[in-house]
This record gives sequence, structure tokens and C-alpha cells, in this order.
Amino acid sequence: MIRRLLSVLKARNLEFVRDRSALAWNVLLPVLIVLGMWFLFSGGDKPLFKVAVLHGNTALANLHNPFLETRFIDFFTVTDAPDAISKVEHNQVDMLLDLSDPAAPRYLVNGSSPKGYILEKILTGEKDRHYRREIVSGRPIRYVDWLVPGVLGMNMMFSCLFGVGYVIVRYRKNGFLKRLNATPLKAIEFIAAQVASRLMLIMSITIAVYIGTDLLVGFYMAGSYGALLLVALLGATSMISLGLLVAARVTSEELAGGLLNLLSWPMMFLSGVWFSLEGTYPWLQHAAQVLPLTQMLEAARAVMLDGAGILQVLPHLLALAAMSALFLALGAASFKWKHD
Repeated sequence: MIRRLLSVLKARNLEFVRDRSALAWNVLLPVLIVLGMWFLFSGGDKPLFKVAVLHGNTALANLHNPFLETRFIDFFTVTDAPDAISKVEHNQVDMLLDLSDPAAPRYLVNGSSPKGYILEKILTGEKDRHYRREIVSGRPIRYVDWLVPGVLGMNMMFSCLFGVGYVIVRYRKNGFLKRLNATPLKAIEFIAAQVASRLMLIMSITIAVYIGTDLLVGFYMAGSYGALLLVALLGATSMISLGLLVAARVTSEELAGGLLNLLSWPMMFLSGVWFSLEGTYPWLQHAAQVLPLTQMLEAARAVMLDGAGILQVLPHLLALAAMSALFLALGAASFKWKHD
């Protein structure tokens, strides 16, 4: 049994390594995304609002207005009032501050703009003296620090689903599985070899990409690398198992591609790859918990950003292990060798 499993494992590894385009895509895509996001969002504190200022002949730096000293607001000069008003109307600029007439200053905001509403409160509101101000300090988390688990997880997801599910359907369609069925190889041995092969390749690529981009960008890592590795292993196993489940009986590459896209795209948007679901509908947040990518990313970010240990992320690990066992059992039970 071990000999047969290792033979299939070796053959699948060689097939992937010899496909240089797929190998390059799996390595370069996450690196380019991480570096691109680091470049876009690096450089210190970014302004949260954009305010156009119409101020006549007086230089912007010489205007003595307390509002202009507010931090995290990008104040810039405009000379064409109609054009600036048009941009406010279309939410391209959050506010127009007209100081051209010192005796009658005014501001213009879009009534439907959330940022305009906040700026109006900052400009016109007074501090509530019933509150006591306290300062907290801590290491700021950059967007790239928050993003990197999502990008690596997304890359793992696509590679696990399509690299296993689509390949097995192709094997079945071209008769390769039918020939294997004539050998002593059992379905569970073939499936185990596919899981092991994809897991080895994905983890090798992901670790290499993480180390390479970390040397360039310098990620924040508060927790244990061992805990992070365990999260990645269980997350990859669950998604490989899901890909095998999809490919267990499907005979059409087109149908397989559609089903895999049906699984991967909701995970990419609902599992927190690019943005957090905090503040969205509660039912949507609960629904996202059934997705393996959600469990993996929440555990990975807890380890990397909050310093969580294995005990803290144990519910996520158990959920991933349960998903893996369920998907593998269903896939092995329903596996079909031949193309009808």
C-alpha cells in the first residue's frame, strides 16, 4: 500500500514541478500582490478625508484656521469653484471649504456622504466635556500586515481547489483514472496521494513566499511560527479535501470549473481576504464561518497580529479538522474511476 501511494505521490509532484507556468503563477502572484499593497499603503499615516480649500489670494499656509490644523485630513488648494463643487457632488472630494471671503466663510458637503457628515461634525461640533480623555499606545498594524494572511490564504485556496479538483476531472476525462483502476491501486490510496502531494507543494510554496516577502516588507508577527504552520496545514488540508469532493464524480471540466468557481469566489469575498466583515449583517458573518478559508484566516490573523497560541485558536483548528475529515470521507465514498 505504501509503495503504491508513494509512486502516485512522486508522479503527481513531478507533473506539477514540470508545469513551469503553473509553478511560476503560484509563486509570483502572491508576491506581486503583497508588494503592490505594501507600496500603495506604506509611507506613514494616510489621510482619511480630502478637503478642497478655496482661499482667494492668501496662501494656504498663512490661513489662521484651527480646522486646517486637523490631522489626517488632506487639505489642498482649488481655484475653480464650480469644478470643486461638482467633485463634492460626486463624492470625489469630501468637503469644499470656501474661505475666499473672510467675513463669510462657508463649507459645502454632500448630504449623502458619510465622510462629509463626519467632517461637518469636526468642523462645527464642540467637545463634549462629560468625557475624560485617556491615551492608549501600541504598535500600529499596517494594512499589509493584516492583508498578507488573506493573500497567502487566497493563493492556497485557488491552488488547492483547482490544482486537485480540476486535475482529477481531467484524469477521469482522458481515461487516466480508468487505467489506474486496472491496477491494485485503491481509491483511498489515490486520494491520499493527491492530498499529500498538493499539501507538500502548497506548503513549500507558501513558506517560501512568506519568507521572501517578509525579508522585503517585514511583517508583524506576534505569535508562534509553529502555531501559524499548524493553522496553514489544517487550512490547506480542508481546502484540498473540498476540491477532491467536487471532483469525486464530476466528468466534465466545464462543470468542474463552474463548481470550483462557485466555491472559491464567495470564499474570497466573505472570508476576509481583502476586508473585514465587522459591521456587516450578523447573518452574513455567521454564514461565513462555514467556509474553511474563514476559519483559517481568522486563526492566522489571531496568531500573527494578536499573539494567540494554539489553545486560543483551537476552535478554528477543530473546525478545519472536522471539515477535512468530512470532505475526505464523502469524497472517498463517492469517488468514481471511469468516465461514463
